[in-house]
Amino acid sequence: MTTYSGYMGKVILLDLNTQTTCEYPWTDKDRELYIGGKGMASKILFDNLTGEEQAFSEDNLIVITTGPLTGTGAPCSNRFNISTLSPLTGITTSSNCGGNFGHYLKKAGYDALIIKGKCKEHTWIEIKNDKFTFHECGELWGMKVTESQEELQRIMDESRNCRVKCGILSIGPAGENLVKYAAVISGERAAGRAGVGAVFGSKNLKAIVATGNHEVPVDNVAMNDKHNLKWTNTLRKHPLTGNQLPKMGTAGLVSSMQVRGILSSRNYALGQYDDFDMVSGETLAEDYNIVNKGCMSCPIKCARTVNVKGHNVKGPELETLGLLGGGIMNNNLEKILQWNYELDELGMDTISASSTLAWAMEANEKGLWKTGLEFGKITNISKTFNDIAFRRGIGDELAEGTRWLSKKYGGEEFAIQSKGLELAAYEPRRSVGQGLGYAVSNRGGCHLNGGYLVIVENLGLHADPQTPHAKADFCMFMQDLMEAVSLGGQCLFTSYAVFPGFLISKPNGIITTTVNKVIPFLGPVVRVLNKFPEIASFHLWLIPHTKSLHYVTGMRMNLGKFLRTGERSYNVERMTNAKFGVSAKLDTLPKRLTDVPQDPKNPKTKVPLEKMKKVYYEARGWSKDGLPTEKKLKKMKIV
Repeated sequence: MTTYSGYMGKVILLDLNTQTTCEYPWTDKDRELYIGGKGMASKILFDNLTGEEQAFSEDNLIVITTGPLTGTGAPCSNRFNISTLSPLTGITTSSNCGGNFGHYLKKAGYDALIIKGKCKEHTWIEIKNDKFTFHECGELWGMKVTESQEELQRIMDESRNCRVKCGILSIGPAGENLVKYAAVISGERAAGRAGVGAVFGSKNLKAIVATGNHEVPVDNVAMNDKHNLKWTNTLRKHPLTGNQLPKMGTAGLVSSMQVRGILSSRNYALGQYDDFDMVSGETLAEDYNIVNKGCMSCPIKCARTVNVKGHNVKGPELETLGLLGGGIMNNNLEKILQWNYELDELGMDTISASSTLAWAMEANEKGLWKTGLEFGKITNISKTFNDIAFRRGIGDELAEGTRWLSKKYGGEEFAIQSKGLELAAYEPRRSVGQGLGYAVSNRGGCHLNGGYLVIVENLGLHADPQTPHAKADFCMFMQDLMEAVSLGGQCLFTSYAVFPGFLISKPNGIITTTVNKVIPFLGPVVRVLNKFPEIASFHLWLIPHTKSLHYVTGMRMNLGKFLRTGERSYNVERMTNAKFGVSAKLDTLPKRLTDVPQDPKNPKTKVPLEKMKKVYYEARGWSKDGLPTEKKLKKMKIV
């Protein structure tokens, strides 16, 4: 149990081999150091993995974690995390999800599940308070995502003769057939990246359903309610979280990325797409969006609802629009809506699926692997996605991802991945700090785990996107900040408000212009804060998360401690990956991004990765090999 509020006080170790459970020790000291979410999961993996495990081995663990703010009414606090060894990258991965499963896992009385072993038969698991029930799947195995979730809800309702409020996690055919980038789905939201769904499938685990009647305790209810109201109003007034995201969602970034030359097109050969307006957020909003939706407890409501084949379903995010639009030279938005729905139903990550498709198109064009896949040809895309999910024909190899394919057929220079994980839609040759983030990201080519520096360089502020100056220090700061935000169980969009609204709404104002010019010279200042976050022993109004954690848990919290917690989480994940061979040698990008200028007339339009990496390792207090030193680990209280 725990003396802190916000937690349920139980972490359960679930053994699929024996169908038994026991409590996993997790102390208040652990809660203070790692808070929850991904940091908690990374520490559990660090303590239990040796480096000998493989993604599909029985001794691989799946760790599902919530945050202390989940279920407390804090804005956008419905996130939960799934961490495991990735079949796509061979190292640990964390996949964050906005579905309702985390909320109901806490309602069942648990902060986290640790799953080991393998079910003897295809199985789904029911959790109701302190009771775990293992059910044979029967016809559930083989169902697509929505059908399986509807059937599980029907079974739960029928067994209790009433409508049961519950959270459902399930995989689709892609996970069952071990597609290396299969997702786990909760409602309409995906824990999408790096193949967590395939790990579920390898363990014969189709779904988990959680329900219960526990309430999440809050230490200071009155102050927490007052703080949440003020915070929600701030988010609704901010130009990003109160205007851009509610109006167009992440899809609204397509046009801005086009203007800035960071819209990945033709498998990242280009940074702009001539027909971008046909697949833009504006077109989606005007012609196809039915209503805006948000995750549970979300005031931003960035999700789109569109109609596909008579079904009102979740619309595509920016990455899907970009990668299935200009990424494969397709201007048919209706097809993107259809493919997005099909990929969700199959249980497959749209980013990796799209990038793998684009790689195959270029490989076909160059004569490396003749598949019939061509840029601009869209008649065979739906069939190809289905073939991937069921591993039929060329789909069997496409299911392995771009790194595997390029090693077999060649074309590694245009396999747009890092550590095996395909990059998001932000082309980094005109946003070099984002390029650094992709390369050093713990889980591979992730824009969020990489620190999302593109918001400083191009999409919020406009600090010189080509200069490497200060980018390493800002990259570390943004990574640690976003890491800390996720530990509490909140959406990273809440961190957008760290930028004062006037800097966004008045991009040509004197103050904004000055800030943009000064940022490349602020590296030493940011370095001091990164190295000594304890000096920030206060709450900052731009980062309300610290007060929220204090009011909910009763834990002493301030900005410095918050940032240090994010840093600790990032370092422990790095050390877990070091057991599986991660070092500076794997912090790479494909040569297309580091050696080939996007603009042949401007040699600066490529990512000066090695120069920035060196500074980044120094900023983090890591060795030249890109690993935390013993001194660093002790300072972080990791060992």
